[in-house]
Amino acid sequence: MKQASLGARIGPLIAGQVFLHGSMAGMRMAAPLLALQQGYGNAGAGVLVALFSLIQVFVSLPAGRFADRHGFKRPMRWCVVMACSGLLAAVAWPIFPVLCVTALCCGGAVGCAAIAMQRHVGRVAQTPGELGRAFSLAGLAPAGANMLGPLVAGLLIDHAGFRAAFAALAVLPLLAWLLARGVRDDGGTPASSGTRPGTGWDLLTVPHMRRLMFMNVLITSAWDFHAFMVPVLGHDRGISASGIGTILGCFAAAVALVRFLVPAALRHAREWRLITVAAAAVGGILLVYPFARSVPAMAVLSTLLGIAAGAVQPMALTLLHYISPPHRRGEAMAMRIMFSNTTGVLMPMLLGAAGGLLGASGVFWLMGSLVVAGSRFGTGLRGVEPE
Repeated sequence: MKQASLGARIGPLIAGQVFLHGSMAGMRMAAPLLALQQGYGNAGAGVLVALFSLIQVFVSLPAGRFADRHGFKRPMRWCVVMACSGLLAAVAWPIFPVLCVTALCCGGAVGCAAIAMQRHVGRVAQTPGELGRAFSLAGLAPAGANMLGPLVAGLLIDHAGFRAAFAALAVLPLLAWLLARGVRDDGGTPASSGTRPGTGWDLLTVPHMRRLMFMNVLITSAWDFHAFMVPVLGHDRGISASGIGTILGCFAAAVALVRFLVPAALRHAREWRLITVAAAAVGGILLVYPFARSVPAMAVLSTLLGIAAGAVQPMALTLLHYISPPHRRGEAMAMRIMFSNTTGVLMPMLLGAAGGLLGASGVFWLMGSLVVAGSRFGTGLRGVEPE
């Protein structure tokens, strides 16, 4: 029987993730707006935004173990229930405490579903070449979700109100489940006999794991740094909100574009080399950033940064698949997401404190220097190959 193409095998996974992640992306935009409208101020809006990431720090490892035991569909079903429940609660009671619960439900659902999806994508790929292409295509889902969710929420808020927007967002996880039902799921991967159950943290003793997690945190930190500091630097330069939005939009577009190009790059160089070069490039771009004084100059640097940073995730997931034990790949994916979301919670607080001492330009130079210095640890991933 002829094997279906890679796109046909993972297309429903990616589309389902777009819908589920899109419900969170829309809520992440709508909930702070409603909180501001209700008089909770910037602090209340900030708490809501933080909750979407904070919950993933705590649920990632249990979700990874659950995916390792049960495969893709069962975790996905629970994620859909969690997201829909949170969104429908906001429809019924659109008040701040309920919005906080909704943020926790949506953030947790998307984080857990991403772990199950990434684990399944690694199992669907038949060859090392397919593995790189599969993770590159899977990386397009967040980009699509971040366009779909805010667009749906924004249009409905303007024309029908917040409750209508929350109700529409609650439909998106159901569409994700309809797509997930057609996915062929081989279930969990049993541990070999005599294997003792791990704690999650013991995965850091697996060869190369600590280096890979460090490189992932390095790039994730630079990503979060750029998203947080460009508005600050733009404000210092007197750049308009639309100009700042254009700069950040160039970054997002470059991330989506480079995900298509990663498989071609992997035909000419190994993952460890490309990750090392990409990290060094990210650090170098951050060092140059403060010298850009206009929107076009900052947009060019933002595009280059998006290309360098956006290329790393598919390669990191590929290496993670090679490094981690087959029966614990869900846990390994969970560790990566947990560390990534920890930086997302801590980075704004740390940068806010550093910015008060060094100024916006000084913080860019500090972060760029740290990333350039840390990039050399990528060479320690040399020798990681498929089994």
